[in-house]
Amino acid sequence: MTRGHPVPAISTIQRLSAADSTTLENPGARSVQIVWPGNAPEATVTITRVTMEPGAASARHAHPASEQIWLVEQGSALLLLADGETDELRAGDVVRTPPGAIHGVANTGGEQFVYLAVTTPPQDFSSAYKEVRRQTDPMSN
Repeated sequence: MTRGHPVPAISTIQRLSAADSTTLENPGARSVQIVWPGNAPEATVTITRVTMEPGAASARHAHPASEQIWLVEQGSALLLLADGETDELRAGDVVRTPPGAIHGVANTGGEQFVYLAVTTPPQDFSSAYKEVRRQTDPMSN
């Protein structure tokens, strides 16, 4: 610490388990909110694991004020970009979407497409899904 600079406030460490997550569902897509405003209101990111069944899609959209990074864990899909453009995605890819950039995804493969999304600043995505359920069984993720 340098003289004249305030000491940063120390936050309490928060430990979350699967029981603290919330699952959002649309037909063919499940989004487990691991860290989000509903269970970590002081967090500076939202962390979500998205599982999409073959044929499922998330339409093109943008997050005006949030950056999003996807870590593709399993499967293959099409990244839907602005102006009808697309790009192939596969396990191991990392996608960074700046605030305001149009993006979406369509699972064109024959297996589940799974990615971990990190969004900052955090967002509550529940309004984009038809079903919201609190996790009660830690094994049902």
